[in-house]
Amino acid sequence: MPKRILEGVVVSDKGDKTVVVKVERTIVHPLLKKIVRRSKRYHAHDEVNAYKTGESIKIIECAPKSKLKTWEALPKASA
Repeated sequence: MPKRILEGVVVSDKGDKTVVVKVERTIVHPLLKKIVRRSKRYHAHDEVNAYKTGESIKIIECAPKSKLKTWEALPKASA
């Protein structure tokens, strides 16, 4: 099964080797037929602390690294 890749914005980089990424999606509301934005926050592993708050980032699924971290930040060169 291929690994999912999501794109979002870093909202926190306070943890060591961890960033919190907010990913927004747009969906069509089933009853109102209106486009609605939904967002979710993911904890991602950032090995070299390369990303800062406000930067755009791509994250990829990985094996669990801790209780909350099951995503990895792609390196800046390939992101």
